Amino acid sequence: MSILVESPVVGTVWKIQVAVGDAVAEGDDIMILESMKMEIPVEAEATGTIISLSVAEGDQVAEGALLATIE
Repeated sequence: MSILVESPVVGTVWKIQVAVGDAVAEGDDIMILESMKMEIPVEAEATGTIISLSVAEGDQVAEGALLATIE
């Protein structure tokens, strides 16, 4: 079952901390968003493997936008 990781806020992808194929544990930071001059970590919502990243560093994202998929 795939877990879709969505943006909690409107912002900019500041730093991606994982790559496709990386194993992650629930609660691991997978990327950091910047919104209103605040850094907002985005955590893995489940343990698994990153199967896709839907954004790149510097991308603007809307609240609810797909960031990554974990399987």
